[in-house]
Amino acid sequence: MRIHPTALIDPTVLLGDGVEIGAYCVIGAGVTLGAGVSLAAHVVLHGPLSIGEGVIVHAFAALGGPPQITPAPPQAGALEIGAGCIIREHVTMNRGSLQGVGTTRVGRNCLFMAQAHVAHDCQVGDEVVMAQAATLGGHCEIGSGVTFGGLCAVHQRSRIGRLAMIGGLAGVVGDIIPFGLASGDHARLSGLNRVGLRRHGASPALIKTLGAAYTALFHGDGLFQERLDGLADAFRDTPEVQEIIQFVREPRRRPLCKARPSWRTGRDSE
Repeated sequence: MRIHPTALIDPTVLLGDGVEIGAYCVIGAGVTLGAGVSLAAHVVLHGPLSIGEGVIVHAFAALGGPPQITPAPPQAGALEIGAGCIIREHVTMNRGSLQGVGTTRVGRNCLFMAQAHVAHDCQVGDEVVMAQAATLGGHCEIGSGVTFGGLCAVHQRSRIGRLAMIGGLAGVVGDIIPFGLASGDHARLSGLNRVGLRRHGASPALIKTLGAAYTALFHGDGLFQERLDGLADAFRDTPEVQEIIQFVREPRRRPLCKARPSWRTGRDSE
């Protein structure tokens, strides 16, 4: 264990084996650092906060601050960060709120590039990548393997399905289906995240099947609900398609992000 003499650490802090704490770090009450956690200089941590094993936190990150809501809550919840994450410079993550689920959760092996922000009560899956200055509003639900481009912003209470990709500068104001590819200042779907699917081992046959399901759902004939019901029957043996259907059918607080008009048919997804 290596702790720089200029670091300020509350006596209640729990430190795992092999923790490294750099110069001028400030660690408040109720913080737990797992084995092998490394903090660069000037990191600020507020509890209740738990950071899993092997997490690397770069300079000037501020983790576990109270929710940024008005009026300011007299009490705040907790923040949990899973093992193996890399948190770059000036990243901010807020604790949960008592008005929400109470705990902000970040999964394992995520990468948060400089200035990324995770707001109060967000639930972030494993292996999520947030590029430079990507931002999540409060209460967002992010599936595992999602990638966010630089400077994109996600409206509070939005859901992003597993292995989706959000383009840089995108403004997400609704729910993005699993495996979807979304972009634009008010983001709309423009297909599937085929690169992400390939990187996670999806076969060409599965990607082709998902493409057919996407086209049928967003650019087929009839009402959207009729297309959704037809999809459930036509692809009942494809779990990934059923995952999309379940995502669409789940209760939501934001509208579903629809697709751009098809260049083949000119038909919108409404």
